[in-house]
Amino acid sequence: MRCKAVPCTPGPGLLSEGPVWDRHRRELLWVDITAGLVHRGGLVERGDGSGLPDVSLLATLDLGRHVGAVAPRASGGMIAAAGTDFLGVTEAGDHSPIAAPADADDGVRRRMNDAKCDPRGRLLAGTMAYDLTEGAGSLYRLDPDGTVATLLDSVTISNGLGWSPDGRLLHFADSPTRRVDVFDYDVTTGTLSGRRPFAVFDEGEEPDGLAVDTEGRVWVAVWGAGEVRAFTPEGEPYAAVEVPAAHVSSCAFAGPDLDVLVITTAAEGRSPEQLRDEPDAGRLFVCRPGATGVPVPPFADGPVSASPSDTTTHDQQGPLS
Repeated sequence: MRCKAVPCTPGPGLLSEGPVWDRHRRELLWVDITAGLVHRGGLVERGDGSGLPDVSLLATLDLGRHVGAVAPRASGGMIAAAGTDFLGVTEAGDHSPIAAPADADDGVRRRMNDAKCDPRGRLLAGTMAYDLTEGAGSLYRLDPDGTVATLLDSVTISNGLGWSPDGRLLHFADSPTRRVDVFDYDVTTGTLSGRRPFAVFDEGEEPDGLAVDTEGRVWVAVWGAGEVRAFTPEGEPYAAVEVPAAHVSSCAFAGPDLDVLVITTAAEGRSPEQLRDEPDAGRLFVCRPGATGVPVPPFADGPVSASPSDTTTHDQQGPLS
C-alpha cells in the first residue's frame, strides 16, 4: 500500500521534529530542534475537498537552546528534553530545570534528541554528540520523581521510540546503524532486555522518529528517502507514505480518533539546489493511512482527567487510567 502526504500551512522549520498529540488538550506539539522552538497547533479543516485536516499554528515558544523533543505533563504545561537537561515548560514558555543526566567528562558536546513517554508516563530520552562521535550518546529514563536512569549506552544518534499496544515491546532506532531494533520492555520497572533487529534500511537511508498503531505496526520516518515506511509486528514491509522532502524526521498519529499521520521534515542539510526541488522541506505533512495510533501518555507527574473516548491498553496498565 502506498499513499501521499500533503503539506500543512505552518511555515517550514530548520529541523522540525518530535510531533506528539496532546489528547487531553486536543493539540499537536512539535519542535524545531536547532532553532530552539516549541510549537503548539490544532487540526482544522483544509477546505480543499481532500478530507484531510490542516494544522493551525496556535503558539510558538522559544527555549533559547536546542530542544530535541517535548511531551505534555499531567500537571500542566510540558516537559522538554533540551540542551542536556530535562526542563519543565509552562504554557507561557517559562522554563526551569527538573533533572539532568550525569555528564561524561570527555570533552564531547552533546544534546538531547528524540524523547517519548512510556505506557506509565515515564519519559525516555536519548542523546547524541554534536560532531556525531560514534557511541557518545545514551538513552535515559526520567521518572516522575525526577530520578534519571541510564537504559542504554554507546548510542550514536538516539531516535525512534515507540511501544507495542500492550507496552511490552519498545522499538528504538540508533539512526547510523540503519536499523530499528526491538527490546522487551518491563512496564513495571521501565527496563530493557532482549535487543534484536526489527527492520533494516538501505545505504543512504536512516530510520528516524517512529509511531506505532493499534495493530502493532511500526511507522518509521526514513531520513534520506522521502518516505514513512510501515512494518508489520513481525518486521515485514506493510506500507509506504510518500513525502515530497527527502529528510523525513518523525511521525505521530493525531486527531480525536488518532487516524491522522502527522509527519515532520527538515530543510537543514539540504543544498540550495535541493531545496529548489523541495520547496516544502521543513514543513509538516499529513495523510490518513488507514491506521489508528496508540496514544502517548503525558509525563505522569500528577493526576490527569482522561476523556471517555481516550482509553487504551496503555492507559489501563499505568497510573494515568
